[in-house]
Amino acid sequence: HVQLGESGGGLVQAGGSLRLYCAASGRTFSMYAMGWFRQAPGKEREFVAAITWSGGNTYYTDSVKGRFTISRDNAKNTVYLQMNSLKPEDTAVYYCAAKNSRNYYNDYDRSYEYDYWGQGTQVTVSS
Repeated sequence: HVQLGESGGGLVQAGGSLRLYCAASGRTFSMYAMGWFRQAPGKEREFVAAITWSGGNTYYTDSVKGRFTISRDNAKNTVYLQMNSLKPEDTAVYYCAAKNSRNYYNDYDRSYEYDYWGQGTQVTVSS
């Protein structure tokens, strides 16, 4: 079992940057593949990025490729989402999630494959 807590959200102008943090409890953080999802008002939750247990493989949705970077530090039980060149359409509540598996099997973007979720952090990008 793992508990997740996001931080780092806020209000930023278009073109700016934010770094999101997801801190995990427990001593088995390295057993989990991790993902970031987001949900904008009136829209369904969507996949943003994912990373395998070692950080050796990362995955992104097309709309954030080249702008966002997911990384993790297993010694600190933390996964990060560096967001650059932010756009108003990036405005959403961002959630981190843990999958009870070290790797992905073409399922990194499926929210129902994740076992644990944080409470979310709001990101607002003004134009």
